[in-house]
Amino acid sequence: MARNHFKYIILGGGVAAGYAAREFVKQGLKAGELAIISKEAVAPYERPALSKAYLFPQGAARLPGFHVCVGSGGERLLPQWYIEKGIDLILSTEIVKADLASKILTSASGVAFTYEILIIATGSAAIKLSDFGVQGANANNIFYLREIEDADKLVEAIQSKRNGKAVIVGGGYIGLEVSAAMRINNFTVTMVYPDPWCMPRLFTAEIAAFYEAYYVSKGVKIIKGTVAVGFDINSDEDVKSVKLKDGRVLDADIVVVGVGGRPLTTLFKGQVEEEKGGIKTDGYFKTSVPNVYAVGDVATFPLKLYREMRRVEHVDHARKSAEQAVKAIKSTEASKTLEEYDYLPYFYSRSFDLSWQFYGDNTGETVLFGNSNPTSPNPKFGSYWIKDGKVVGAFLESGTPEENNAMSRVASVQPSVLDLERLQTQGLHFAFHI
Repeated sequence: MARNHFKYIILGGGVAAGYAAREFVKQGLKAGELAIISKEAVAPYERPALSKAYLFPQGAARLPGFHVCVGSGGERLLPQWYIEKGIDLILSTEIVKADLASKILTSASGVAFTYEILIIATGSAAIKLSDFGVQGANANNIFYLREIEDADKLVEAIQSKRNGKAVIVGGGYIGLEVSAAMRINNFTVTMVYPDPWCMPRLFTAEIAAFYEAYYVSKGVKIIKGTVAVGFDINSDEDVKSVKLKDGRVLDADIVVVGVGGRPLTTLFKGQVEEEKGGIKTDGYFKTSVPNVYAVGDVATFPLKLYREMRRVEHVDHARKSAEQAVKAIKSTEASKTLEEYDYLPYFYSRSFDLSWQFYGDNTGETVLFGNSNPTSPNPKFGSYWIKDGKVVGAFLESGTPEENNAMSRVASVQPSVLDLERLQTQGLHFAFHI
């Protein structure tokens, strides 16, 4: 038991774990104090690569190229780095029981790990159609993209089903990014989603219209307003078609499903306070249990800018919340004060030749500006969200780093706006005057 005791344990081996480890080292860490326990077989990596360059037919991203912390321009933390820093990287280890009162984590193989301080960084799991009893949903070549093992299986299928037919179920991040990657791999692609437009949680109808038209111009067929209700399989139990609720049947060699995720909090049910689907924390990511912190997708935290509790599923928040939790731990140990987490929501995506960034909140009225013609050789446009006379959100497609920084500043400062027509005319120039 003694050799499985650590001062700090990070449970989960995703993006947050890697950034937390780096922050521990920055703040001062002794060899043997920290362990990262992950059910994945590889050191923490930048997960967003899996739906983008990892699937490319040429110049594909591969490990060790995208280990953390390269996603934010930092040092790449190779497995050797953890050894050099005296951090125990405990991989291919699934924790099946967490006793927070006794500070004991138990693995599937029966090994017990004890700790003084725990950081819960378990992230999310992909929602699967089989969870809803969809007929044929367990067929071969139906993929979900969450971990590198999922991506490897998808790459293998892409190579074995060259120039085949792909059906993408879902119109969010995974749907849009994987549809683009499958077209780049020369697949015939159909994207299916129930909503009136793509990315409905963020995009307005006007923004979505641009991306849908652009995707159609790239050869992606889009079917809206319906869902997959079943799959036909062949004698090898490979998927061969997708049955839609509206009666249509789509031939398919590969199906990729991206219909959202669920925070992995089951291990802690009844032991820790929860809110809005996540583990409730304060501005330092402390939970209701002493010496237990929660970061990333699983944390519901006070979003200072909007004076409300919110859970955010995005890599940027995973990175920053992990760093904040470690700073809080070390500040407490040193009897120092630390500012509460002050986060500006940030989302981004890249597909084909497009790249957008969004900052802030997407509530209130909207003003679209710029060139949003999908047939234009160089489209560039943006949108502001205005609530109670203030700009609370800012979106920009094809912005330069300087322009994106200006949009970030707008969403953070929340300047007042009286004339929406003038704001539309000013467009991007408005951001540079804040």
